[in-house]
Amino acid sequence: MLVSDWMTPAPLTVPRDTPVLEALRLLKSRGFRRLPVVDGAALVGIVTDKDLKDAMPSKATTLSIWELNYLLAKLTVNDVMAKPVVTCRSTDTLEAAALIMQDAKVAGLPVLDVGGALIGILTITDVLGAFVQVLGLKEGGTRLTVELPDVPGSLEIAAKAVQPANIVSIATIRHLNGKRQILMRASGDSAEAITDRLKAAGFTILDVQ
Repeated sequence: MLVSDWMTPAPLTVPRDTPVLEALRLLKSRGFRRLPVVDGAALVGIVTDKDLKDAMPSKATTLSIWELNYLLAKLTVNDVMAKPVVTCRSTDTLEAAALIMQDAKVAGLPVLDVGGALIGILTITDVLGAFVQVLGLKEGGTRLTVELPDVPGSLEIAAKAVQPANIVSIATIRHLNGKRQILMRASGDSAEAITDRLKAAGFTILDVQ
C-alpha cells in the first residue's frame, strides 16, 4: 500500500498572507482540520484548526471591539503556522507514513511528489481506513488470536489447518520468547470448527470473537 492510494489529492491550500479568520472560515465550510500554507507553488507551513483558534484573543481580553478587529485583520496564517513541515512522499508506503506521524506526533501529512510539489494530504483517518480494510473488519467472519512457534513454515501449517474456511486477513500483533501471536480473520465455517482444527494442528488459541 502506497501513500498515493490513500491520500486526498489536490488539497485545499492557502497563501501565507491569508487572515486567520478567513482560514477558520475555510476549514469550517469544507469540514477540514488542517490547511497547507503555500508561497506560490512552494509548501512553507501548515495550520490546524487548533492553531488558528489558539491564536484568537482570549474572551477575557480587555481590548475593545475595534482593537480586536484591527488585530484580527492583521493576524495571518504566516504568524501561526507550523514550520518546517513534516511531510511524506506519494511513493512512500503507508506503514512508513504512519511511523512518521507517530514519531512527529502529527495527525496529518502533506504529500509531495518526487519533484517536491504538493499533491495531496494524508490524515490519520486515511490510515485508519486502510487498517480497517487490511484487517477485513467489514467482511465479518471469525476473529482469532493464535500463538505460533516463530519458526519457518508454522504460518503455512496454520493456514492449511483453517481450510476449508477462507482466510480474510492475517497480521502479526506480537513477537515474544520464540512465539509469534497472529491475528487471523476467517469466514465460511463456524468459529468452533476453525478453532478445533487449529488446536488439532498443535496451535494455541488465545482469543476467539
